[in-house]
Amino acid sequence: SERFSARQIAQLLSAAYKLPYFDLRVMDEAELLLDLLPHDFMRKRRLIPLKKRGRTLYVGISDPLALDLVDQISFQTAMVVNFVVVEDDVLTALLDADERQRSSAFDELGEANLDSLTFETEAEQQQDDQAASAGADDAPIVRYINKVLVDAIKAEASDIHFEPYEKFYRIRIRQDGVLHEIGRPPISVGMRLASRMKIMAQLNITERRIPQDGRIRLKLSKNHAIDFRVNTLPTLHGEKVVLRLLDSSQANLDLNGLGMSPAQNAAYIHAINRPYGMILVTGPTGSGKTVTLYSALNQLNQPGTNICAAEDPVEIALPGINQVNINNKVGLTFAHALRSFLRQDPDIIMVGEIRDLETAEIAVKAAQTGHLVFSTLHTNDAPQTLTRLANMGLPAYNIAASVLLIMAQRLIRKLCTHCKTPHPMPPHALEEAGFNNDEIEAGIKVYKGVGCAKCTDGYRGRTGIFQVMPINEKIERLILEGGTTLQLDALARELGVHDLRRSGLDKVRDGITSLEEINRVTLE
Repeated sequence: SERFSARQIAQLLSAAYKLPYFDLRVMDEAELLLDLLPHDFMRKRRLIPLKKRGRTLYVGISDPLALDLVDQISFQTAMVVNFVVVEDDVLTALLDADERQRSSAFDELGEANLDSLTFETEAEQQQDDQAASAGADDAPIVRYINKVLVDAIKAEASDIHFEPYEKFYRIRIRQDGVLHEIGRPPISVGMRLASRMKIMAQLNITERRIPQDGRIRLKLSKNHAIDFRVNTLPTLHGEKVVLRLLDSSQANLDLNGLGMSPAQNAAYIHAINRPYGMILVTGPTGSGKTVTLYSALNQLNQPGTNICAAEDPVEIALPGINQVNINNKVGLTFAHALRSFLRQDPDIIMVGEIRDLETAEIAVKAAQTGHLVFSTLHTNDAPQTLTRLANMGLPAYNIAASVLLIMAQRLIRKLCTHCKTPHPMPPHALEEAGFNNDEIEAGIKVYKGVGCAKCTDGYRGRTGIFQVMPINEKIERLILEGGTTLQLDALARELGVHDLRRSGLDKVRDGITSLEEINRVTLE
């Protein structure tokens, strides 16, 4: 049978769809606009942004199905989109090259480049004499901090802690949810380290008595930057500085990749597609709530929908969503932002956290007047969230009428696929852990981590465990009757809602994580 080349196919499509054919080989890779659209989206839909001319964006496609995306791309880029047909093999090669360039950006940050990292804030910064006297321009300090930041990025850490104590100074990074010590510089340089980071984050280096918040932006390449959220805290022996890594490009906003069971995923998707009501995600700081909410917003982010989001601060930048940074210093609180959103003709509202009765009342009112509202609370599980809302002062009838679904979640470490080994356990130990008789009789295989060159202590990467509780008529009735947390918990179990422990045991049964990890994050 005769085979067509990629060029012939492109030329056939060009003629069939009356679109210009464009030879990608003549394009300089540096001129491509690869930061305009998400990489996974371009690869999946077989398209690549080529050039801007005025308000027009030219996009190369190798799959004619991409023609249906004209509104979506136009909405995300705020430009008029014109398609041209390109060869699929050249398109793939360019996307592959971009991916390699992004990953090698980390590798290139070697010893030789530590003095020349690009921080966007520093270009606009006016350093005064006090900064110099504090040792902020000391080259070894600059180099040392740059190395810590680069090592943390390579280790895929989520936080960096610079901690002064009476007898020593310690630096730790949080990797897959667990803190690991990575260095102990001399205690004498502690103040200089703090001063340097405060200058990078544009904070007041002379103020050491109160906590301060700032931001650092590290440019890795033309298309890739990483933000660090900076917080200083005056402790007994000096200022502790914590940096939270915010890398939007690493966030996986695929609803199917969060770690929910099929039933939990279906319940969540059903709730987010409702026209109005409130969806609450709960859990401690760093449990993945933001990614869970943004996965839903990413799916709902369409040209016909107005989405407004308020966060403290914005962690994931998403084109098409109106995102607001909360600023308590100037009075821009969650309640203030939420009131303004209601005058902005919204369809969907996301409020980063319900911290007080005022915010809760406005959010509930919005959910009852035709808006879909997403928010988070800091509670241990889903039933406790309903009690917490009542304790804030919300009437039971408002809670029952507005809340559609509550989801509690935690992040757990996944076992390394290269070194995990079976960990035989007697039936009585499995029963004590929470497995049922059917599972034990079926012969559960429990694994544990060993540790190898490709992982940290036997674990690599994280996934979520969830308790997804849709609010149905039975739960609504119990809320109206003033049910306690214990009663709500018992009813949820009766209705087949898996708690966090049960969701974790499912991950153990499937060989994804270890029983020790589930014991670390859930109660037996």
